[in-house]
Amino acid sequence: MTTSPSTGTGQATIRTREITYRSADGATLVGYYACDEALAGPRPGVLVVHEWWGLNDYAKRRARELAALGYSTLAIDMYGEGRNTASMEQARALMLEALASPAGMRERFLAGFEQLRQQPQTDSAQLAAIGYCFGGRVVLDMARQGVPLAGVVSFHGLLDTVTPATPGSVQAKVLVAHGDADSLISADQIARFKDEMRAAGADCRFQHHSDAPHAFSNPASPGYQQAADENSWADMQAFFAELFGRA
Repeated sequence: MTTSPSTGTGQATIRTREITYRSADGATLVGYYACDEALAGPRPGVLVVHEWWGLNDYAKRRARELAALGYSTLAIDMYGEGRNTASMEQARALMLEALASPAGMRERFLAGFEQLRQQPQTDSAQLAAIGYCFGGRVVLDMARQGVPLAGVVSFHGLLDTVTPATPGSVQAKVLVAHGDADSLISADQIARFKDEMRAAGADCRFQHHSDAPHAFSNPASPGYQQAADENSWADMQAFFAELFGRA
């Protein structure tokens, strides 16, 4: 475990550290934990699942921002050894390797879930997860599989799955932030996803962001759209306020 100095964010004092842990499939994982030291006592916990690039600075930034909002936050490692890349070819290979093993993805998510639960700053009865692109697919799949989360938020996430929800399987509330100009997601995929959620009886809110392309929330992406980024983040905050009674 490595620790970084506290960072002041307004009235917040954010402490971050790396946490090395293992999943049931034997992988060594390196997560990034963030919390506000100025707050006393446990608070709701939020997992952050990275884009196909791996656990990079963008996912870590989101963890710090959530910590500044008063959450105990862990950005988890789905690729192992903290791997990340700036190469599209390598990112695609890493993502496809992860997607090829749904059981392995679940095990790695649950390993991060347990790490977050064990942090003294975390209220283990109040847990949620957010994910970006590949990570959006991960958190939606965990909701489909009934992982005990209060809610999940997918930002420009992949919607298709090999583990579709069944009636009653989705216990978490679901918020999807989707860009209507996302060329990776077809109208048929959106329709199938909405039908799947309805058939499962899920509490699912699908927010359309007009003219927003894929990866609209990441300033490093060519598809970044500030309005969609800010509006989807505000929607997430309202969603969590409702989930955790923080309104």
